[in-house]
Amino acid sequence: MGTLVRAARELLNWRSLRWKIAALVAMASCAVALAVGVLVHRSTFDRSMSIGRERATNALGPVVDQYRRTGVADPLQDPGAMPDALVRQVRGPGQVSFWYDDRRPDTPWMWAAESVDGQVIAVQMELGSELRSLQALDRHIVEASLAVLAVVVPLAALAAELPNRRLRRVAGTARRIAAGDLDARIGTRGSGGDEITQIAAAVDTMADSLRDRLVSEQRFTGDVAHELRTPLMGLTTASELLPEGEAADLVRDRVRVLRSLVESLLEISRLDACAERAERAVVPLGRVVEDSVRRAGLQVRLTVTGDPVAETDPRRLDRIIANLVANAHRHGVSPVEVTVDGTTIAVRDHGPGFPRELLAEGPQRFRTGAAERGQGHGLGLTIALGQAQVIGAELTFGNAPDGGAVAELRLPGGARSRTDTRPTRT
Repeated sequence: MGTLVRAARELLNWRSLRWKIAALVAMASCAVALAVGVLVHRSTFDRSMSIGRERATNALGPVVDQYRRTGVADPLQDPGAMPDALVRQVRGPGQVSFWYDDRRPDTPWMWAAESVDGQVIAVQMELGSELRSLQALDRHIVEASLAVLAVVVPLAALAAELPNRRLRRVAGTARRIAAGDLDARIGTRGSGGDEITQIAAAVDTMADSLRDRLVSEQRFTGDVAHELRTPLMGLTTASELLPEGEAADLVRDRVRVLRSLVESLLEISRLDACAERAERAVVPLGRVVEDSVRRAGLQVRLTVTGDPVAETDPRRLDRIIANLVANAHRHGVSPVEVTVDGTTIAVRDHGPGFPRELLAEGPQRFRTGAAERGQGHGLGLTIALGQAQVIGAELTFGNAPDGGAVAELRLPGGARSRTDTRPTRT
């Protein structure tokens, strides 16, 4: 059903290239039909005028000959009864003048007049049949043009569907690449071709370059983290041998921070390489979250609705909860609230909220966003998002209407729960 709705929406989208091409073809066809119609109409009208003048001339000749022989013409026209425009056109003897009388549009006339011995002799010929033929011709041209448009416009829309389909494929592949599928390709055959083929080739080339750069960056991050582990172990051992004192405590604290950073980098490199695999098990969700919050050692207000059960990887879920809670304490303001409702886990603080850049682009490593959210490496949310993808969960970030950052983790599958709510403070 959804596919049909999307197809209908695309078909009725007047901004689509399909309808723009069809409108362009319709305009071009109308312009051609108008030009041809005007030319045919003018040519036919001129021919009708020529036929009318010839008929009027043929009718005027016997009348003039009769007048010259007998002095009487039938009909002998009184100049006062002739149109003024015709009388003004009459020249000398032997010169025939013509005038098209369309004062009555339904019955036009062609006048022919000649001056004989100072007397103007004129005849008129009805051109009603020619006018009706011209009107019928105009009507047939309009009907034929509409019939051609009725056929050409749908054919143009159908013909435009092929490039539209190729363009939609290019756009869909670009969206997949933007969403993180770096192996998505359009696929082009040969070289050259039209502009769409060139765009497709450019997108594929861009995707190859982007993938190579990201792979190089991921490899560099993993190599650096691995290379730092050996000297870091030496630093850890050496710090433990220092005599007790304020300086030793400061060194040990910095070594712990460095060790946590290196472990985070290693974890990110494994996530980037898709080397992590979930080990799923059916677990009581409320108890797992409660244990995770307790191990974090931070002040949290925990609320569990019912007794939800979910099938997930408890170790990775613990990692996600710990990172979200630590991020809320580091960058937000107490109280930090963790709510478990069904298969949805929400972590909220009451600080300034997530920055707009994070909400728009997602968490980025080594970028914490706004300065008012404190200092850090920007790795906690990145790791939480990566682990959520491993277990097939959806992790979203937002800001509460009354202030504070909210991170929601939605686990896949359903959950059973009772209706009681048990608040816990850890």
